[in-house]
Amino acid sequence: MRNLIVIPTYNESENIKDLIEQIFKLPITTDILIVDDNSPDGTGELIEELILRYSRLYLMKRNEKEGLGTAYKVGFTYALERGYDNIVQMDADLSHDPEEIPTMLEELKSYDLVIGSRYNRGVSVVHWPIRRLILSYGANLYTRIITGMPVTDGTSGFKAWRSDVLKTIELDRVSSQGYSFQIEMNFRAWKNNFKIKEHPIIFHDRVVGKSKMSKKIILEAVYKVWSIKLRSIFRRL
Repeated sequence: MRNLIVIPTYNESENIKDLIEQIFKLPITTDILIVDDNSPDGTGELIEELILRYSRLYLMKRNEKEGLGTAYKVGFTYALERGYDNIVQMDADLSHDPEEIPTMLEELKSYDLVIGSRYNRGVSVVHWPIRRLILSYGANLYTRIITGMPVTDGTSGFKAWRSDVLKTIELDRVSSQGYSFQIEMNFRAWKNNFKIKEHPIIFHDRVVGKSKMSKKIILEAVYKVWSIKLRSIFRRL
């Protein structure tokens, strides 16, 4: 089975080297694709140096900051065009523990989508301010109520996909970014009757670097949930 880990980056030079080294030490064989949005802090240039050391490391460097959703879409398209069987998506800021990847890939033998979940066994978040925790937990509760989707952590960005799922989802029709991108992708997989598993993880807030969260991303998620639900009702998803 061919595995690819897709990691979007924007100003992650302080974290990305450590993350890549941790992944390549895992007891699995995988390639890594970094999708960098022309980071001003030199993240792309750092990756180019690391490529000389790691033959399974690849870089897709975009001309400008185009957003998380589009970064994942081009990464997923890259994976499908090159015949990868399993695709893992994760953040670059070390909030997602690479040690969970082998187990999540193993679970893909029985499931189609494995979500690294912070909330399916209580709350498993470390070093988050209470305000952000309440916002995140509330957003996921809101998502479950509106969509009916039986997922406790619909906004998680740590996921493992079987390629068959991504082939079925029409990526060109997915316009969401941020939180709502994660929700919409999960919803499309669920509506297509794919088997979803929530794998419990411990989420660690970033130690260095700046969070990309913004009011725009939050507001988009609020209205996109309704948009996703209504489009599914009228079969326009």
